[in-house]
Amino acid sequence: MGLTKQYLRYVASAVFGVIGSQKANIVFVTLKGGEKGRYVAVGACEHVFIWDVRKAEKVLILEGKKHEVTYLCPSPDGVHIAVGYEDGGVRVFSLLNGESNISFSGHKSAVSVIKYDALGARLVTGSRDTDVIVWDIINECGLYRLKGHKDAVTQILFLENKNLLITSSKDSFVKWWDLDTQHCFKTMVGHRSEVWGMVLLNQENRLLTGSADSELRAWDIQYIEECKEVGEPQEKKVKTPLMDEEEDDEGLDEEPEERIVSCKKVGSILREARDRVVSLVTDAKANVLACHGLDATLEVFTVLTEEQVKKKMERKLKKAKKKAISQEEEEEDVPKPVVERKLSDEIQKLANIKASSKIRSMDCLMVPNGEMKVALLLQNNTVETYTLKTKEKSPTGTKTSRLTLSGHRTDVRTLAFSSDNIAVLSASGETVKVWNRSTLQVIRTMGCEYALCSLFVPGDRQIILGTKSGKIQIFDLASGSLLETTDAHDGALWSMCLSPDQRGIVTGGADKTVKFWDFELIKDQDSGMSKKLTVKHTRTLQLDEDVLCVRCSPDQRLLAVSLLDCTVKIFYTDSLKFFLSLYGHKLPVLCLDISHDSALIATGSADRNVKIWGLDFGDCHRSMFAHDDSVMFLQFVPKTHLFFTAGKDRRIKQWDADKFEHIQTLEGHHREVWCLAISPNGDHIVSSSHDKSIRLWERTREPIILEEEKEMEREAEYEESLAKGGEPVVPGETKGEAEPAGKKTIETVKAAERIMEAVELYREESKKLEEHRDACEAAGKELPPPKMNPILVAFGNISPSRYVLEVMKKVRSSELELSLLVLPFPYVPDLLQLFNGYVQQGLEVELVCRCLFFLLRVNFGQITSNQMLLSVIDELRANTISKVREIRDVLGFNSAGLQFLQREMESKEDVMFFADATERFIEKRRKRRKRERAVLTIT
Repeated sequence: MGLTKQYLRYVASAVFGVIGSQKANIVFVTLKGGEKGRYVAVGACEHVFIWDVRKAEKVLILEGKKHEVTYLCPSPDGVHIAVGYEDGGVRVFSLLNGESNISFSGHKSAVSVIKYDALGARLVTGSRDTDVIVWDIINECGLYRLKGHKDAVTQILFLENKNLLITSSKDSFVKWWDLDTQHCFKTMVGHRSEVWGMVLLNQENRLLTGSADSELRAWDIQYIEECKEVGEPQEKKVKTPLMDEEEDDEGLDEEPEERIVSCKKVGSILREARDRVVSLVTDAKANVLACHGLDATLEVFTVLTEEQVKKKMERKLKKAKKKAISQEEEEEDVPKPVVERKLSDEIQKLANIKASSKIRSMDCLMVPNGEMKVALLLQNNTVETYTLKTKEKSPTGTKTSRLTLSGHRTDVRTLAFSSDNIAVLSASGETVKVWNRSTLQVIRTMGCEYALCSLFVPGDRQIILGTKSGKIQIFDLASGSLLETTDAHDGALWSMCLSPDQRGIVTGGADKTVKFWDFELIKDQDSGMSKKLTVKHTRTLQLDEDVLCVRCSPDQRLLAVSLLDCTVKIFYTDSLKFFLSLYGHKLPVLCLDISHDSALIATGSADRNVKIWGLDFGDCHRSMFAHDDSVMFLQFVPKTHLFFTAGKDRRIKQWDADKFEHIQTLEGHHREVWCLAISPNGDHIVSSSHDKSIRLWERTREPIILEEEKEMEREAEYEESLAKGGEPVVPGETKGEAEPAGKKTIETVKAAERIMEAVELYREESKKLEEHRDACEAAGKELPPPKMNPILVAFGNISPSRYVLEVMKKVRSSELELSLLVLPFPYVPDLLQLFNGYVQQGLEVELVCRCLFFLLRVNFGQITSNQMLLSVIDELRANTISKVREIRDVLGFNSAGLQFLQREMESKEDVMFFADATERFIEKRRKRRKRERAVLTIT
């Protein structure tokens, strides 16, 4: 058998060029030993980048898998950050080392909001699938799913004192949930459109909601139990002068009588912006409120305390009395002055912060000196930070930093590699950047027009860009300056290629011409001494249609031009005479390339097909359906007949032009891929996308076996279809507002299969032991034991029952219930018997009890009707109660001991604190005296 053709695998190497993705929000985080307000976390495609805004450096990358980040939420202690993804998954990362040990999977679509409770022990997530799920961080499992909204959940708030939850949604409703009973007890229907944001003010006694209009509606919260304790009637609320607002869109409830809380509208604040609220955020103590819409203006309000409001009202009353006295002197009947308390007296406009572009997300932070720090994620791939001194009478926002260097403002439309494989050129609508491939740092940034094509001039000292306005721009890399701008075409300059002799370039544009240019060195008029590079127009090829792509054959013989009429015309380079017409595409050819030996030409079209042609006779060797959308770019790997294509379907694919086979697919981009470039040695690929990211791929030494790749693709498709199957149903449970939190995934199915295999192994080994025991009794002597299963040997010669426990321990905590739910009932009796043994031995009692109670609840009917399990259940009842009581006693004793140690340490620390303060005071006094003596000596 002959050797098969070997292909080497390309793998993802790095993601750069993106500062912050538009799908996720921005949050302040605190790293170990870092000051507050210095670090911000933003989503960057599937990763999370932590930026040091002072140094404009990336300090930490929290690596994701393949789905895009949609929401970030730091924990109350600042040690962890919860990250929500496009597929509905949630992962909790440690900010100390960047690792993720906790992951949850419960939503069917993108996570839209995440919230921690005050202790950081519970996590609540809302999604576009309309569900709200409460997760237990400590136990790493889902508690329950709350269903009730009809559209995507937009915001979640905790009322810690009463264990209540408030959720808002695009269905225009605000729902109140009692987490003790897991049901919705109140629905506010006072909004006429989507509710996009909400915050709690005045020690959780006021709710402020932002909708699709310019109003911020305020609602007073009153707890019914508290009203009863102080002797107030249920319907009555603490009356304020704000109650005389219009009642047309007051918070009506689905239920006629109020339960747990009463929520009444008390007024509204008008924003300057007329569009919808995008973000509505307060600082930790809810003293400052900030909101923004779809524009570039951030509005900041200050929330006055009760004492400040009273002082303000007293001043107003004094003014009113003075005015009344002056009126009494002129007139006789003057009414007694009355000052009404309005919402505008409690929430006042502080300042407006104007960003450099439209705001996508924001976060704010108060520092002890009364200064507010604001971080803005803008829609043009920029992060800006501002400070606002809230204690001033008329504060203004001061810009403190701006992260722009590490990315482009608009999509990168062209890429190129230098001849030494080190530098990468990327150009967009406003700038051209040159990156170091190994360090991913920007070497040069230069302003340019809207670039469509680019290349390095031989020698790698200059770069040339073709622009949308039809100009050729030449830049010098050493100085970072624009050397020359030449008007080349009347329309867009769509394509440019280097001539094979490297003495010039060929350009094609929308003015239906292909132009040939030669490089020339002319004397620089500014310096007078040095010479600068320019291009001289030599020949023009006039065509009948717009030119979309131009390529020269490496042997300098032919010129290939793709036209808007869906054909590719081949001309002789020397005489510009017509040679061949390649027709067959149904839509225009957007990209093409010629192989290194000038034997093949590959064309990619908007009709999603790639065609491979011979350049000798112009015959089509093969037409292949390449992408699910337009093929945007195509390039051969140097010195091979392998080529890569990039499509609007977010994928990059490698093909063999000799065997007409698909070799591999590079997945990673989350939007349309615009272009790619392959390094001259073929070891690296760089690609750019509409998601603002530039991705680097590198060739490994790992060979690709096509049959195995196809088999793996089929397995992946099967697993995906398996996970998309119907959700398992718990017998006897009716669907209501609260449901189990988990979701059936391929991981839960695999975990259930592993448990079943372990139980079957336990059965086989138990059967072997019984047969061996019977054989020993029949023989009347001790026979050699049967051969142990290799799996048990690999686990260290453990017993079969212990092996089942080890398998269950390895099931992820968040997937345990779902894995047990899909177990067939014949495996349950064996598990119950095993659980009895584990409890008696005191092995993993907490895990065993959790599995036991779930299996009893799910299979209650079948277990109670099975007489064989009666004795097992009775033993389990006795053993479980006694063992759990023992563990509870141990935990109580340990807790009391730890509290005692804590008190001892705190008392010692107090003494040490005062001693330390005394030493510092003595040291300071000594330094001051020394300074005074030095001054006296000088005088």
